[in-house]
Amino acid sequence: MKLSFRCLFLATLLALPAVHAEQPAATASSKPVAAVKKQLPAEAQNLVEESHKLAVMKVVFGGEERQIVFELLPNDAPVTVQNFVDNVNKGTYNGQAFHRAVDGYLVQTGDPTSKDKNQRDQWGLGEEYTIPGEFKLPHSTGSVAMARRGDKVNPNRKSNGTQFYFAVGDMSSLNGQYSVFGKVVVGLDDLKELSKVATDSNDCPLERAEIKSIKVVDQKGPMVAMASSSANKGKRGKTKPDSLKGPFEKFLERVW
Repeated sequence: MKLSFRCLFLATLLALPAVHAEQPAATASSKPVAAVKKQLPAEAQNLVEESHKLAVMKVVFGGEERQIVFELLPNDAPVTVQNFVDNVNKGTYNGQAFHRAVDGYLVQTGDPTSKDKNQRDQWGLGEEYTIPGEFKLPHSTGSVAMARRGDKVNPNRKSNGTQFYFAVGDMSSLNGQYSVFGKVVVGLDDLKELSKVATDSNDCPLERAEIKSIKVVDQKGPMVAMASSSANKGKRGKTKPDSLKGPFEKFLERVW
């Protein structure tokens, strides 16, 4: 029977010398870290050396705090990603609400006016600066893209500076028209749940769904997509990014 690549990778890792915090200083016969890495198969070494930029977002709705994690894709949308990161670093999104939810289609946020509950009728209509559109990536379930004004007033299809949305259903009809710059890796089921909440005639949720915080972190190593941050608690078979794990979780991930 042929062993899977994951099994081979596991066998290789288990065959390597254990490294502990209390391990004595390396002797003259000890192999340097670089030499140990070279023992890994080329495909496994590439996985270990992968680098990803992640946005970690905490959202409160339905009486619970949810964690949504999405990978930013600067190779395909460099201007959009840099603009988003700049906004995160300035704290632009903290305290904003999701002002649009369409069942099985999308959820949208990013309008600065949504911080003010008294301006609810203006959410989603705030005047924003614009950035050039980047249309390399298609829409798929879990895609993250910038919103924009319509073609009649925005013939060059420039993106809004702050508003963005998550595709939770088939939005392929918008391919080439909106700037996709990310992909959800944790919490897609939570976003789908958010898309189903009760809304008013403008698709604005009746119950406030608020972004508590967003931070951008760098993730080293392979990514494994996970549908929900809350529904899978305690279940094996799926994982979260290494940057969100503690040392023990990272150890278990290597073993299992």
